[in-house]
Amino acid sequence: MDSGKTGLEPMFNTSKVLVIDDEPLVRESVVIYLEDSGYQVFEAVDGQQGIEHFCEFNPDVVLCDLRMPGMDGLEVLRKLNEISPNTPIIIVSGAGQIQDVVEALRLGALDYLVKPITDMAVLENAIINALRRHQLEEENKAYRKELELANNELERNLELLQQDQEAGRRAQLQLLPEPDATIQGFRFQHMIIPSLNLSGDFIDYFQISDRYLGFYIADVSGHGAAAAFVTMTLKSLINQPLRQYRLGENEAIINPAEFIKYLNRELIGANLGKHITVFYAVIDVVLNQLNYSVAGQYPAPIIYNNQQINLLKDGGFPVGLFDWAGFENKTMPIANDFKLVMVSDGWLELHSTNDSPAEESLLLDFVAKNPLDINSFMSPVKGYSKSNMPDDITIFIVSKENP
Repeated sequence: MDSGKTGLEPMFNTSKVLVIDDEPLVRESVVIYLEDSGYQVFEAVDGQQGIEHFCEFNPDVVLCDLRMPGMDGLEVLRKLNEISPNTPIIIVSGAGQIQDVVEALRLGALDYLVKPITDMAVLENAIINALRRHQLEEENKAYRKELELANNELERNLELLQQDQEAGRRAQLQLLPEPDATIQGFRFQHMIIPSLNLSGDFIDYFQISDRYLGFYIADVSGHGAAAAFVTMTLKSLINQPLRQYRLGENEAIINPAEFIKYLNRELIGANLGKHITVFYAVIDVVLNQLNYSVAGQYPAPIIYNNQQINLLKDGGFPVGLFDWAGFENKTMPIANDFKLVMVSDGWLELHSTNDSPAEESLLLDFVAKNPLDINSFMSPVKGYSKSNMPDDITIFIVSKENP
């Protein structure tokens, strides 16, 4: 027999090998070769001793003859699989024992060698392959275990996140004004449908004084908790100039351009990593006049006034991006048929196709053909499930009530 060394996989050649064979010459030659290669080898003269040595020494791989008196190799294989199903076992068989080999493989043997073994390098290569495969299986098991633990942790975190999102959603809803209210002859209606549990869209309206009413629509970049947090921050930022106006300290709240400049400074200073598109307007109920400023709001609000439909496309940068950005005031008289329709870009996306995104002209066309009310604007939304919304969807309508 060839006793040349292979030099294969030195990381494995200190492993423990159990050799079970009733033929002394075969067993001893295998033991001598493997010990010379660096393996720690245990030998058993029959199946029963093989089981005993296995339990005592806990080998990394087993080399077992098929034909042995008393307990044969198949019975040894069955018992070892009961004791340690993950330990690799290599069966050694004589020529003409193919049926037994097939049965051994079916019972879980990893490999088989045919007697006589004339090249010990083949034997060592089989052992190395068995050890390598066992190592990979153990690593995969450890990986699957880690993955299972990670998935369980993720599920727990998702559950906590959902709880947090639900709490955040409730807090956000509490900050929204009534969905339908009339103040000093002007009606305010809105509907917000988030694409996730929390929305990056926000609207508000409020009475500044007996003369002035303020309102806005805002869209925070991104979605989810971070965007929703900024909408809540926006609500708190508005309280300060509102309070200052009522104390006679500052009139920014009734000056849309100055108010948006204030928001821009505060958001940049807060370093929240978000920007906001805003349309802010003030109704002067004494002069029957609309004053507004646009900060990147898209699509632009649509106004129906004096039987004419127009987009309020007056540009302006989103707030929270550039400290040098400027904003302009615009003014227009309010007719008796005045209606102002504001929707988020999520509403436009409902009408987009794979070929092209919907544009503001589609909104103009929709307004020309449909009643200017919440139900009409909700009709395209009803074709989507809440879990399949392309984006947050907001509809906000301000109208003058007829006396």
